[in-house]
Amino acid sequence: MVARVLAALLLSTTVLAGCGGSSGDSNPNTLRLWHYEGPESAMGVAWTAAIAKFEATHPGVRVEFEAKGFEQVQKTAAMVLNSNEAPDVLEYNKGNATTGLLSRQGLLTDLSEQAAARGWDKRLPAGLQTTARYDDRGVLGSGKWYGVPNYAEYVTVYYNKDAFAERGLAVPTTLAEFTAAMDVFVAAGVTPLAVGGAEYPAQQILYQLALGKADRGWVDRYQRYTGDVDFHDAAWVHGATTFAEWVAKRYLGPESSGMKAEDMGLAFMQGKYPIMVSGSWWQGRLKSGIKGFGWGSFPWPGNRMSAGSSGNLWVVPAGSKNKELAYDFIDITLSQEIQDQLRDAGGVPVSPGAVESTDPAVKALIGDFDTLVRNDGLAYYPDWPAPGFYAVFVSATQKLITGAATPHQVLDEVAKPYAENRATIGG
Repeated sequence: MVARVLAALLLSTTVLAGCGGSSGDSNPNTLRLWHYEGPESAMGVAWTAAIAKFEATHPGVRVEFEAKGFEQVQKTAAMVLNSNEAPDVLEYNKGNATTGLLSRQGLLTDLSEQAAARGWDKRLPAGLQTTARYDDRGVLGSGKWYGVPNYAEYVTVYYNKDAFAERGLAVPTTLAEFTAAMDVFVAAGVTPLAVGGAEYPAQQILYQLALGKADRGWVDRYQRYTGDVDFHDAAWVHGATTFAEWVAKRYLGPESSGMKAEDMGLAFMQGKYPIMVSGSWWQGRLKSGIKGFGWGSFPWPGNRMSAGSSGNLWVVPAGSKNKELAYDFIDITLSQEIQDQLRDAGGVPVSPGAVESTDPAVKALIGDFDTLVRNDGLAYYPDWPAPGFYAVFVSATQKLITGAATPHQVLDEVAKPYAENRATIGG
């Protein structure tokens, strides 16, 4: 999923680093690159630096960079990668429904040889390699390398420190304390949660609630098809029913059903909501965008596991015309220099340096992620297991927000396409 629409306003923008060429250009002196990170995000800052370093170390080679939107790539990747319009390297979402599906369709380059030769398999922790490798069914966790993680991420809770302090609220460490804090805001006439129900954020809240009753075996059965999945078990029922209860208690407002992730983030940055549950990829944006109040983050209260994984992947289309240049660019993004820039801009590096950041907010973000990794707590994202599951979860959580379906009806809606995909791939 794990995934961002932070560059949504850049959907049609083309930015050239150097002169570049036209779509489908086979010029050996041009590297065509796509990614969808906003220019002010930590990853956007880092990849801009990586482009500059690539061009400095490859005299005569220019990078033609096209900024894409997450939703745009999500919907059109298979079609574009099966044409002569494919770039040489692009950022792509990880998981069975995305990188796994394209690998099964033969649209991505097998990077296993490069991973061994260039040391990517040594540089990246085992927990982050899960999203890089896919078997013949397109299921993550084993098999060949079809992508290279370029940062790490997880779902956390961002909060307005001033709003909490005004009401005498401490950082919650249990789900009961979390809901008690939200009750205080509701009693004061304030909707606590900024939620983007029209895109990924709402489904991640439902999943976080389910993970409160889950363990590694539950996650692997769901994500990796290692056993039977019951969408009416204690974890899924807890997630869906508690989400519906949060709607009834007005922890999130009815406007959430139509709100996009970008609007959610802007509303939080403007101080309209005191809490936002979303990914660590927001850290850089919040750092540069929040001016009027103090803010911080804390792990989802009471959970041992959280939605999270490596961040998105660099993938090389099977039709890439400059694969060696693509591999060199991937190498540069994993270099300590670029990883440190990503960290200092508010991202979670996949290759932490020996010197820690001096920014307390960044140290806390990375420290919480390291705790998840040590505890084997990365649970991936709810929409990963099956193609089209992202839209299914968006629709399902919207129905919980609007009251158009009961929790058990919503779980039935999610279970059907999951079962169909499992039957299709022989899971």
